[in-house]
Amino acid sequence: MATIDPAYFDENARTAPATAERQIACIGDLELESGNVLPNVEVAYQIFGSLNADRSNAILVCHALSGDSNCAGWWDRLIGPRKAFDTNHYAVIGTNALGGCQGTTGPSSLSPEGRPWGSSFPAITVGDMVAAQARLLDQLGIPQLACVTGGSMGGMQALEWTRQFPTRVSRAYITAASTAHSALQIAYNEAARQAILRDPDWASGDYYPGPGPVHGLAVSRMIGHISFLSELAFTAKFGRDRKADPDGWAPEFQVESYLNYQGDKFTKRFDANSFLVLSKAIDGYECAELPAGPRMLFTSYSSDLLYPSHQSEAAHQLSIAAGRESAHHVIETPWGHDAFLLEAEEQTRLIRAFLSG
Repeated sequence: MATIDPAYFDENARTAPATAERQIACIGDLELESGNVLPNVEVAYQIFGSLNADRSNAILVCHALSGDSNCAGWWDRLIGPRKAFDTNHYAVIGTNALGGCQGTTGPSSLSPEGRPWGSSFPAITVGDMVAAQARLLDQLGIPQLACVTGGSMGGMQALEWTRQFPTRVSRAYITAASTAHSALQIAYNEAARQAILRDPDWASGDYYPGPGPVHGLAVSRMIGHISFLSELAFTAKFGRDRKADPDGWAPEFQVESYLNYQGDKFTKRFDANSFLVLSKAIDGYECAELPAGPRMLFTSYSSDLLYPSHQSEAAHQLSIAAGRESAHHVIETPWGHDAFLLEAEEQTRLIRAFLSG
C-alpha cells in the first residue's frame, strides 16, 4: 500500500493562525446582499512578498472554511520564495473571510452595543465575503489582481471574484471547488451544524464569554475530517490498529483517537458561530452564469469525495460558455480533498505555466 504523507494528519499544526504578522483594516459599513448593513467592518490580512510600484503584482488568496489570513502557513507548499506563488515576484495577500474568527468581523466580534454579535450577527453570502475583500484592496491601492485563487470555500470566493469583478482580475486559479453545493455537500454541513446546535452550551448563539458548544464543535470537525480524506488515506495511516489499553467507552482504535484529538484541538482556534455562518454561506452559493472575464485554471483531485471532479468540470464549462480562456486538469492522487493543500508538484507546474502564459 502507498505511504501517505504525514502532513495530511498534521492539520492543526499546519493551519495555526499567525497573529504576529496579522494586520487589521477598517473598511467601514458594508451593505450585505440581504440588504442589511454591517457596521464598522474590520478585515484581517497578511501580505507575503512586496507590492511593486504600480501594485500590479498582487495575488489574492481566499481560504477554506476553517482557514485564515495566514495563507503561507496553510498553503506552505505553494506560497513562498521560488514556489508556485513566488513571493520574490508577487505580493501574496491572505485575508480572513467575513464572518470568520481570526481578526475579521464575525459573530464573536463586538457589535455597536459593545458585546459580541452572537445570535444577532446577520446572515452573509460568498458575495459579501468578496465585497469585503474588494474594499480592502481599495484601501491598499490595488486596482487589479494578477490572480485570485483559493480552494474549497476559497475556490467559491475566487469564482465569485470573477463574476462580481470580472475586469479587476487577470487570472483565477480555482481548485477543489464548485459552482454550487450538491445535496450531499449540504448534508455533510448540516450534520456538522446540528452537532453544534444540539449542544446545550450553544445557548442560541449567545454563549460569550464562555467557551460555548465546544463538544458540538469538536464533533463538527470530526465530520469534516472524515470528508476531507479518502478511505485509502485512513487505511494507510490507521488501518484497524488499536490502542494498547482501551477503557470502556474510551477510543479503542487509533483512528478514533485521531478524530477526537483533531476535534478537541479545533475548538481552541475556531468559533462555533463562525462555523455556522460560513457553512450556511457556502451552502447557499450558486453561480449559474458568468460574464466575459479573466483566464481560468481549474484543478480537481481524482479521489476527492467532497468536491468531485465533475464539479470543477462544470465550472470550467461555465467559463468556456462565457467566452473565457479556461482549462481543467484532474490531478491523480489517492488522498482525497485535502490534496489541494498538500499536492505540490503538479499544482506548481500548472500554476507557473498559468501565471507566465
